Amino acid sequence: MGCGGRGYNTGMATAAKPIYPHITKNPGVCSGRPCVEGTRVRVVDVVALHEAGLSAEQIVEELSTLGGPADVFAALLYYHDHKNEIDADVAEDAALAARYERDRHAK
Repeated sequence: MGCGGRGYNTGMATAAKPIYPHITKNPGVCSGRPCVEGTRVRVVDVVALHEAGLSAEQIVEELSTLGGPADVFAALLYYHDHKNEIDADVAEDAALAARYERDRHAK
């Protein structure tokens, strides 16, 4: 009957969960951070290269374990849908790097 109002089910619909076919989260891989499936390439790594101005093709060249541009686009989609999570990962990485440098120079 179409969506013109007659015969259309207007009941509450269940929201579909997003699917990220190229992205996995496994506690035993990269500390459970989201990675491109079948690799140890973290979403945050793809995002950093993208923000540095690299194209999808250049990111695939830089991170040779990626299967192709689709992996890059999946990682960027995941980032945009989970920005707070990935931004927190970036902040944690920066804090760990700063602590490492501080401890290294203290010796």
